[in-house]
Amino acid sequence: MNQTNLPNTLEELEQTIAERYNDLSKRLQQVARYLTDHPRDVAFDTVASIATKANVTPSTLIRFANALGFQGFSEMQRLFRSKLIDDAPSYSERIRMARQEYGQSDNPSPFQLLQEFTTSNVIALDHLKHEMDEESLNKALDILENAKSTHIVGVRRAFVVASYFAYALRHIEHHAYLVDGIGGMFKEQAQSIDAKDAVIAISFTPYAQETLDVAQIAMKKGSPLIVITDSPLSPLALQASVSLVVKEAQVRSFRSLTSSLCLAQTLSIGLAYRLQANNKLDGKPIAAPDGA
Repeated sequence: MNQTNLPNTLEELEQTIAERYNDLSKRLQQVARYLTDHPRDVAFDTVASIATKANVTPSTLIRFANALGFQGFSEMQRLFRSKLIDDAPSYSERIRMARQEYGQSDNPSPFQLLQEFTTSNVIALDHLKHEMDEESLNKALDILENAKSTHIVGVRRAFVVASYFAYALRHIEHHAYLVDGIGGMFKEQAQSIDAKDAVIAISFTPYAQETLDVAQIAMKKGSPLIVITDSPLSPLALQASVSLVVKEAQVRSFRSLTSSLCLAQTLSIGLAYRLQANNKLDGKPIAAPDGA
């Protein structure tokens, strides 16, 4: 990449990283993940501090910047600073402040745990509200509206979100199928995916191989892929027709699902209103299902 084609904004840099990620060495991919997940730290930390936190050497950071066409790391770092220097406190900083407020007792009371979880989830939801891209949401709804059927896959922690998606979509009379892999038959179930169908794949680090396998089958069949994940550099995001990145709250190593479920509900109800507006819902009023 020559100097004239260098990214001029942090958004352009993130797009360039995503496009070139698979061509980078494993060590440079490690740098890419850290920079993408911790933009405010990158903006204000020293090279030595960033290298320590990313578990690489300072020279690796410089090699990463050079690989993207920059003369040095500080030149690339300016893109992070120009975007974030005037911003409100970042998600990670707000989480740290919340932890300091409530402390980290070794034997917390139930009420203290409630305070920690609710505060962290409020911060995560606020982050989702301000950071989610409207264009991506609309693109996901376009895919769902035009799909003959939708297949949803998510395992382990993500299974909760996947099963809710299937439940909600069925209640608006959308053909939705949960790829639950019963009997270990993820690939066999995925074979029923058609090019006219849509696939929703949900996975968070460490990314589930079963979900990746279903996504690969969907891609080979030409089905559009909607991804809900935790990083723009996740292996699913790099394959997606549209990728929705969610930063979940984490308290005492326990990760929440509040933001992911909120996003699933938004897409499901948003699709219902879209279908109703386009006269595809048989004129029925939109209402919560019994027992919902």
